[in-house]
Order: sequence, then C-alpha cells, then structure tokens
Amino acid sequence: MLSYQHAYHAGNFADVHKHLTLFAVTRYLRRKPSPIMYLDTHAGRGLYPLSAQESQKLQEHRQGAERLWQARTALAAEPLIGDWLSLLAEAQLTASEGTSPTLDCYPGSPWWLTRQLGAADRLMLFELHPGEHEHLVGQRLPKNVQRIHGDGLKGLLQRLPVATPRLCVLIDPSYERKSEYAEVAETVLSAMRKARHGVMLVWYPLLPAGRHSELLEGLSSGGLRKIWRSELTLRKASSGEQGMYGSGMLVVNPPWGLEEQLVAAMTRIEPLLGPEARHRGEWWVEE
Repeated sequence: MLSYQHAYHAGNFADVHKHLTLFAVTRYLRRKPSPIMYLDTHAGRGLYPLSAQESQKLQEHRQGAERLWQARTALAAEPLIGDWLSLLAEAQLTASEGTSPTLDCYPGSPWWLTRQLGAADRLMLFELHPGEHEHLVGQRLPKNVQRIHGDGLKGLLQRLPVATPRLCVLIDPSYERKSEYAEVAETVLSAMRKARHGVMLVWYPLLPAGRHSELLEGLSSGGLRKIWRSELTLRKASSGEQGMYGSGMLVVNPPWGLEEQLVAAMTRIEPLLGPEARHRGEWWVEE
C-alpha cells in the first residue's frame, strides 16, 4: 500500500516534535569533526509548499509550525527553538513586504538533514512511493546526498555497517500497515547489532488504538541499553475519536545532554499548541 502522502499533514505538531528532535540530535553530532553517514528511511518530498492543494485541504500546519512561527520573536532567544526557527525562515519561498517572511512552505527531514551536512558527511534518502520520490528528485540538494527509490528499512540493513566513523538514522514510516510497527522494531534491533554505536531516531504516532505498543514491546525485548523516549500529546486519548492525538520519538544512543535541552524546548512550546498539550520525556531503557 503506497497511498500515504505527507503533503496533507506537512508542518503539523508531529512534524514540529520530530524535526526539533532531529535538529537537536544532528547539532550535537556536529560538535565532533569525524564524518557521519545519515540515512533517512522515509524521506518524502523534501519540501512542502503550504499553498498546495494537499496542504490546504487539512491545513494542519496552522496547529503546528504556524503556532511557533507566529511566536518567533518571543522564541528567538530560546537556545534550541530560536535556532530551529531561524532555519525555518531560510526555507521560505517568499518574503512579505516590510518585516519577516511568511510561512509559505514547510521543509521535510531531507531539508533539515542537509542543513547539518559537513563536506565529509554523506546522506542517503530512501523513498518508496513513486510520486513522492519524483518530487524528491526535483529538489536541489548537495552533491553528497544520494536519493534512492526503494524500501528504506531494507535499504538501511543492506548498507550496514557504514564506512564512516559515525551513523545517524531517522526512521519515520506512515504506519499505514499494522505490520509496520513490528517491522520497525525488528529493523532497529538488526541495525543496532550491525552498528551498535549508531544513533537511531524512530517516530511513531499516538492513536486511540494504541498500536505503538507493539513497537515499544518489540524494542524492549531486544536488549538495547539506552533509549530516550519523548511523547508530545495535544489531548488525552479517547476511545471514541479518530486520528492522532500525540506524537512519539525514540532516540537510541542519544548524545549526552540531549534530553535536558529537548525537555526545556518542548515545555516551552506546550502552551502554544493548546491548553491540553503536554510533553513527557524519560529514559525508557537506561544503563
């Protein structure tokens, strides 16, 4: 099944959660000079114009990135969020007359990753959906970025171990198929056996059905020793509702000090996302 297109959801609260976490991790990794191999298993289009028909249908960015964008002056001094918003400003396609650019587009994970690439780093972008991959091919990206039309989970395992001293992987499926939760858990465990020092980021949706528990249970039995778990919810789960009520992120082998900065950032944006928005961060499996 290849029906999912992220353009309908670009810039929503889950993207904010995911990409703030990704930005924080990659910024920490850049503190050391040794080369990094980045792999994005579900890259999507790379850049999403918010005026596009897909984005306008649900306009989910208005409850996500737009909330932070409108508060960017007040957030400018925040150590993580301010820098993230500065990069978001660089991604905009047009500038409004007078002061600041308007939020015309939202960048996906390939864009955020390329902004952290050093000359010796490498980035592999996997995308299986033919239409999404075609959009990705049309993006202007650095020469050390490789775009691959294929299954990112299989592609990740086929390319491990990598030649670079360090590895950072983002796994961000649509979870259209119920079996993807178990597949992601199996892939992470297999990948960590081949590259035990790699940093793995895994996103998952929080849905009333609670299917993410299969992912968590699969990982908990796999012997991983250090995982930071972050969940951002807009409201409490309700059995009678449809759709995503929260966003989850797992960071395997997180850089030292990451959790403190992320907790501070997520606590700062909670009130911007709504009166019931809450963030919970914890060591899920600790040494």
